[in-house]
Amino acid sequence: MNSEQLRPSGGPEAEAVARDVSSALPGSGEDAQRILQLLRDELDGLDRTLLETVRRRLDCCCRIGLHKRDHAIPMMQPHRIGVVQERAAAFAAEHGVSPAFLRGLYELIITETCRLEDEIIGVPSTSA
Repeated sequence: MNSEQLRPSGGPEAEAVARDVSSALPGSGEDAQRILQLLRDELDGLDRTLLETVRRRLDCCCRIGLHKRDHAIPMMQPHRIGVVQERAAAFAAEHGVSPAFLRGLYELIITETCRLEDEIIGVPSTSA
């Protein structure tokens, strides 16, 4: 793999890191540590974004659960799960991501979503 294949995507900061990685001299311990720290800093930022996105997704699912409860819509919507799984599979194919990884990730997300919706739908509605 060359540095172009390892190039991060994610804006100006990522571009700067990619330039630093590309220009690093092999064997330069200080540069290697500096670049490693830049990459870890980038990863930490991506992790914060990922976790916040997961939190927002779960919040949205809770609102969906409330809507389903208030309108007597069944919690389980198998066709919707299929749509989400198909979209993840298409994303994997388009971006060279492991389909098994995304399938497993979405199984976890869907399991938690169903648990939350079940919990919400099991609580009587406060709307008259």
